[in-house]
This record gives sequence, C-alpha cells and structure tokens, in this order.
Amino acid sequence: MSVLSAAVDDYLALRRGLGFKLTAVGRDLHQFVRFAEREGVASVTTELALRWAMLPSSASPAHWARRLGIVRQFARYYRALDPRTEIPPAQLLPYRYVRPSPYVYRDEEIAALIDASARLPSPTGLRAATYATLFGLLAVSGMRIGEPLALDRADVDLAGGSLSIRGAKFGKSRWLPLHPSTTARLARYAERRDCLYRAPPAPSFFLSEQGARLTTWSVRATFVTLSHQIGLRAPEDHHGPRLHDLRHRFAIRTLLDWYRSGADVEQRLPQLAAYLGHAHVGDTYWYLSATPELLALAARRLDAECSGEGQP
Repeated sequence: MSVLSAAVDDYLALRRGLGFKLTAVGRDLHQFVRFAEREGVASVTTELALRWAMLPSSASPAHWARRLGIVRQFARYYRALDPRTEIPPAQLLPYRYVRPSPYVYRDEEIAALIDASARLPSPTGLRAATYATLFGLLAVSGMRIGEPLALDRADVDLAGGSLSIRGAKFGKSRWLPLHPSTTARLARYAERRDCLYRAPPAPSFFLSEQGARLTTWSVRATFVTLSHQIGLRAPEDHHGPRLHDLRHRFAIRTLLDWYRSGADVEQRLPQLAAYLGHAHVGDTYWYLSATPELLALAARRLDAECSGEGQP
C-alpha cells in the first residue's frame, strides 16, 4: 500500500468516525490514488487533481467540479502530513449546485405506483408485496430510500406503531411514530413475509424474493421500470420523478396542511425537521421556497402578521 493510499484510508476513517458515510467519496478518492500511482506521482498536485477531475472528458461540468472538490477537501487534510501537497484553488472548475425542484406526486400517481408494484412478476408473491408496501411507506413517512431498506424486524414495533431508524445520514438515529393504517399495512406484509420465510437468511424487515435484504440499486431500477409503465416517465426518458421526491411530497404536504389549518408553522418546523432526520432545520426551511403554493401561503401569513391581522 502506498503512502498516499494509506493517507486516504486514514482520512476516510476519521470522517466516518464523525458520522459521514462517504461511500461515493471513498470510491472516488481511491480511484484518484490509483490514477496518481499510474502517473508516477507520490503527492497531490493541482495539475494532477485537475486532470483526474476532468475524466471522462464527456462528463458534465458539475461532475468535474464535484470530483475536484473531493480531492480539494482531502488535500487540506493531507497538507499537514505532506508539505508538498497542493490544494487546488476554489475557482478552478467553478460550479454552483442548484437544488432540483421537487416533483410533487399526485395521489392518483402514488396509487398507480403501488398498484403496479402489486402486479410485479413474483413466483411467491413476495416481491410484489414487498415493493407495494415499501413504496407506500416511503410516501407516507418521508423516509430516505436507504432507511426502510436498513430496517431490521426488531426496528419495527407493530404493537406500538413505530419505527426505529438507526445510523441514518450523518449517523443520526430517530424514532418515527406511524399512523394506525400504516402500521396495519406493515403488519399484513410481515404476516405474508413470515409465512414464506420463517427463518430468512437476512434479519431485514423488507425481503427480496430470495429472502435477502433489498439493495438501493435494485429498488431504484424497479422504480424506473414501473415509472415507464404507469406514465410517470415517457418511454425514452432517462430522467423524471424520483423516489426521493416521495420524501419531498411528504414534507410539502405536511407544511401545506399546517398552513391551511392555521397552525404555527414556525413553531412546528423543528418537529418536521426531527421527523425527517434533517441535520439542520434550515434544510426543512428550503421547502417553503421549493413550491409556489407554499411560498404564497408563507408570504400571505407574513403579510397578515405585519399588518396586525394575525393578532387577537
């Protein structure tokens, strides 16, 4: 193992110890090390980082900027160990990330997605039941896709109607209360699952047809296939509504319901942030500007308060 490769391992271990998963970052940094070794370079230089970042040449500027940013952050760490290290300037490959506008699913689109999931080819019926229940849970809970896939059976309290999310993004854990109808649906799935696999090889709550834990890749691939089937995406579309937009829909619908009912949204926002597992409540505030209807309701509430109409 080279000195640079060992430094990358130490850097990743340090940051992962702080709660960062860094799956893609780790993969990219090890690719960068292999590139440096092929080039015969033993330290980080701006020229080397720039050449690696701009691979492949057909990639987007955003892709290049992300890769260079990964090396830049590592270089700041490595400079203390190797004075020869050059930190690529921030103005190289400038790119400002623009958060995509969320797609707000209509009720009938979610119903169509769940219905199509329930008709998936499935020799035992488990695959269809798993995806129909999984997509339904994502829609009503606002969970990140990796969170329900990481659930073990012990994390699902069907008697108490709650989920325990452990070691999610930034290493955070949280407890999610569920609506009784959601709990009932999970219980029906669990009963069907246990009839097929009384002693499955994996402890996960959601099982594949083979009794294994689902992978994020397989779930996303199945979602894309179903999206084409039900018209969420045109036959040739490579982009469109995402699974993550189910999370956005949950947050936006919650905020809309609060505004329409006259609730104190400012006071309740930390509750929503905690439920969603946001590291900062500012991430939850983003939804206020993400949807025109929400922005209009927030502005109307502010105007009323400023004019005194909101006072008793």
